[in-house]
Amino acid sequence: MSWAIVIPGSGRTGPAGAYRIGPRAVECVRAAARLAEPRRPRVVVFTGWSPVAGGPSEADQMRAAWDGPDDVELLVETSATITAENMSRTLPLLVERGVREVTVVCGSLHLPRVRFYFGGVYPRHGIRCSYVRTRQVPTPPALGRELVAVALMRRQRRRAIAELGGLHVAGQVQADAVGDAPGREVPEGA
Repeated sequence: MSWAIVIPGSGRTGPAGAYRIGPRAVECVRAAARLAEPRRPRVVVFTGWSPVAGGPSEADQMRAAWDGPDDVELLVETSATITAENMSRTLPLLVERGVREVTVVCGSLHLPRVRFYFGGVYPRHGIRCSYVRTRQVPTPPALGRELVAVALMRRQRRRAIAELGGLHVAGQVQADAVGDAPGREVPEGA
């Protein structure tokens, strides 16, 4: 079965105005590299934008941090600004490559939204989902961001599904279906 790894980005604008990925994104890249060692994925997709014009995207920075196998295809998707877009903008790349299984690597606080977006849509396009989460300290600002994001999840997923529009894959269910198919969490290295 053709397998891929997807890593949604995260970052912050620093005091000097530069947008940089943080320790959580770096740890996700490291976890993905460890996953790719014993079982080579068809492709690894780094996804995420930069709000700073002309600055390196989250995806570009994660690709630069990659220390995993160099005999796999590494893709950089730089337009996704939210988790729902990470899902919708990587899905066509995976379908195009015949991927049937994906492992999404994310921080533990991010996992519920990742499962909602990826697990709720990818299976409708013939791609089975699993998840690897990295440790993430639940700081008050991080918890606050997640709570705000949770309130927007359904609307953002509907918008992302609409963005997929004409993507058709054999065995696909109706594009307007919005139920949940959360997939499973696997221990790192499994």
